[in-house]
Amino acid sequence: MKKIFGYLLTYKRSMWIALFLMAVELVVELVQPLIMAAIIDEGVMTRDLGVVIKWGSLLLGLSLIAFIAGIVSSFFASGVSQGVGYDLRGDLYKKVQQFSTSHIQRFSTSSLITRMTIDVTQVQAFIFMGLRIMLRAPLFIMIGIVMALMIHARLASVFVIAVPVLIILMLYIVSRGVKYFKRVQEKLDTVNSVIQENLIGMRLVKAYNRGSHEDKRFGKVNKSLMEQNVKALRLMELATPIIIFGMNFSIVLILWFGSFELNAGTAQPGEIVAILNYGTRIMGAIGMFGFLIMNFSRGKASATRISNVLVEQEDEELMEQGNRNPQLVKGEVSFQNVTFHYPSYESPALQNVTFSINEGETVGILGETGSGKSSLIQLIPRLFEVSSGEILIDQKDVYDWDVAQLRRVVGLVPQEAHLFTGTIRENIKWGNEEASLEEVMEAAKSANIHDFIMTLPEQYETLVGQRGVNLSGGQKQRLSLARALVRDPKILLLDDSTSALDAHTEAEILETLKKKACTTIIVAQKISSVKEADKILLLSDGQLVASGSHDQLYKTNPYYRDIYKSQIQEEVLEYGD
Repeated sequence: MKKIFGYLLTYKRSMWIALFLMAVELVVELVQPLIMAAIIDEGVMTRDLGVVIKWGSLLLGLSLIAFIAGIVSSFFASGVSQGVGYDLRGDLYKKVQQFSTSHIQRFSTSSLITRMTIDVTQVQAFIFMGLRIMLRAPLFIMIGIVMALMIHARLASVFVIAVPVLIILMLYIVSRGVKYFKRVQEKLDTVNSVIQENLIGMRLVKAYNRGSHEDKRFGKVNKSLMEQNVKALRLMELATPIIIFGMNFSIVLILWFGSFELNAGTAQPGEIVAILNYGTRIMGAIGMFGFLIMNFSRGKASATRISNVLVEQEDEELMEQGNRNPQLVKGEVSFQNVTFHYPSYESPALQNVTFSINEGETVGILGETGSGKSSLIQLIPRLFEVSSGEILIDQKDVYDWDVAQLRRVVGLVPQEAHLFTGTIRENIKWGNEEASLEEVMEAAKSANIHDFIMTLPEQYETLVGQRGVNLSGGQKQRLSLARALVRDPKILLLDDSTSALDAHTEAEILETLKKKACTTIIVAQKISSVKEADKILLLSDGQLVASGSHDQLYKTNPYYRDIYKSQIQEEVLEYGD
């Protein structure tokens, strides 16, 4: 919570105004029972209409002041809560953008979405209620008891016994409620995760007729969320009956003892009415605790989840350690005894990998699934950090490079082509926001997608659906390649990014890439995709088992030769008929 409270300092002026006006409401509420006692004892009991009008007018005026103060206080309190929510969402989003890939794996996508939306909303509600009611209620209880004791100590002593007992019960419920609502938010993460998976894979769900299975899967997590929510709400709702019973019992006792005091002449009717008035208002304040406790429990659980993201140490702080001045990049890449473990995995994805790539070379990386091909190329732009060993770019350790500058000279085309909602031009310019339309078109031509774009009604201004839903796999891959090429990279990383292309289109693109003044590293499943490369790296179980040109490997490496022959046979069987 301390981390969240720091955000209030930005809006301290509005916060203090809201608190001051809340204090005005509190003072009026505390004075009202005294005025009512005066009306009864000095006006009603003596049948003096003038006194009734005088004190009644004062009571009405104070009520009007409290009404206006309440409206204005709500205005400033809502401004503070909405402002803090705006800042929290912005900082959370910025923080996530700064996370390395390994950090992102610690938080699921659905969890991050929940924290930036629902959790922030819960914190906003907590702040608003805190400025409007949460301070006012306990202050009224404490000062109200003191004022009741000043009016008639013996009668008010009932509150001195009852209120602390009720507050202790409330604090116990709060401590349990925070834990319960934290579990509710975790269950909500799971529900959001299932929804996200289902919506992304909707076409696959329909193709496999798995709608009923997905309904059952969602029903299971949805029921779990409901049960946890019911458990939490039942605990919180228990507070209100306890408070009502305790305070009603106290009021009955005051009426009982008050009748004796009144008959004995040691108490005035107005005094008893005032104490009863304080009692009912104290009961209302404690009764509000039920709502406030629920709000606090939700707010604290959400604030903890938000703080867990905000305090996470990001690797991008290393960006500031490098040289910010532009540097000439040739594109030489060297791995020296590189070993890499994914977080929470014991077995290394790469182990003691050593090789060198010269400026402008085209290098292919082959290996079975899980051999470490994708892991290797993701280490170059520091999407992950090596566990041991060194990676050098132009004879300089990547840790000595400024991360932002390093990534500016690297173009990455991932396995899964990911497009954003927007136009085709905007998606290609995503690789270089300063690119002109001519540069965008040139990148599209190099990726062999320009001719297709020109057949569309809006051409480069055609809108792309979310995640490129209205494009084929091959079209998305070529747009992703154009996005990488438009940044004019010195090092181009292709992570099996031509797998959805036909052989002819793939060959044309690879031929075009040879003419680019950049070092190209191609991860592929098919040898035909890297056959013409200057060098081929062969990986197996995270280890580099062989390297050389296609001809060299074919002659000297039985494993490579077996792979090549099996793929040739598959092509003959596929196209021979």
